[in-house]
Amino acid sequence: MAQAEKVLVTGGAGYIGSHVCKALAEAGYEPVVYDNLSSGYADFALWGTFIHGDILDTGKLLEAIREHEPAGLIHFAACIEVGESVKAPGRFYRNNVGGTLSVLEAMRLSGLRDLVVSGSCAVYGAPESVPIPEHAPLRPVSPYGASKAMMERLLDDFEAAHGLHTAVMRYFNASGADPEGRIGERHVPETHLIPRVFMAAAGEIPGLALFGDDYPTPDGTCLRDYIHVNDLASAHILALEKLRRGARNLKINLGTGRGYSVLEIVAKSREITGKNIPCTLMPRRPGDSPALVGKVERAAGDLGWTAAFSSLENILGTAWNWFVRDRERREFHLRRAPSIRA
Repeated sequence: MAQAEKVLVTGGAGYIGSHVCKALAEAGYEPVVYDNLSSGYADFALWGTFIHGDILDTGKLLEAIREHEPAGLIHFAACIEVGESVKAPGRFYRNNVGGTLSVLEAMRLSGLRDLVVSGSCAVYGAPESVPIPEHAPLRPVSPYGASKAMMERLLDDFEAAHGLHTAVMRYFNASGADPEGRIGERHVPETHLIPRVFMAAAGEIPGLALFGDDYPTPDGTCLRDYIHVNDLASAHILALEKLRRGARNLKINLGTGRGYSVLEIVAKSREITGKNIPCTLMPRRPGDSPALVGKVERAAGDLGWTAAFSSLENILGTAWNWFVRDRERREFHLRRAPSIRA
């Protein structure tokens, strides 16, 4: 029996990375997870080999590539909180830009050629028109978005200078969870809308903060294009396989082409959970764009990809299933934790 080809996945113990590792294993590859567990979780590293390492450690990355000889690399390890990037831009540039440079140097030194990178629609900033095509100007409005745009420039330069083959997946709002409930969205602190909606539904927080209701959108709240994490995973694998066949310098939006407002997410979540979700109006957050919805025809044409799991019902249903299961696990471990007596 032929040995499975390996794929190195930086940030493979995180939310999206772990789903990609599962999809890789199901597609016949052997994932090699490289993660420092600063925002990932050891219990998400369920597929393939795990290496505890930081992307800023170029030497360790190079050692991992030389030891495992992967067919390609998929890069997820990055800081992701838009609001936090406004408060602490240095951490985002150091990790997102510096870390990507480290990955590229390790690939250059090892001779590894094919790289798929987790990009973001945040590179578009506040676009002039929606849905947003890939050729739209990159005008990020947050340090997070700027760091992702800088990552793309690094890839372009390394392609030109060193012959790497790269693909940037500019995806919109990653959402949903593994339908089997084994992995899902878990951030500390949790800043993403859908998990916070469920936290409000479960009484873990007093209510959901609505950051602005005066945007130029149908109901005044921000519009976002939500894509199921399983659809993201399949697109990353298709992009890697396209690079291995000789493609270069791919820039591809991943979304559904359909936007939902914050209030629409809340209303549908009330239906799915059967619970009240109190909301409190707050001022707008710096760095938030009114509407981010992708034009996604290129993904179909270049990759033969379509979003198969990304109905709003499926996104919220799988996310709620994961939320309930993960909450039960957390409560179980709290009950089993030894009490401390004075």
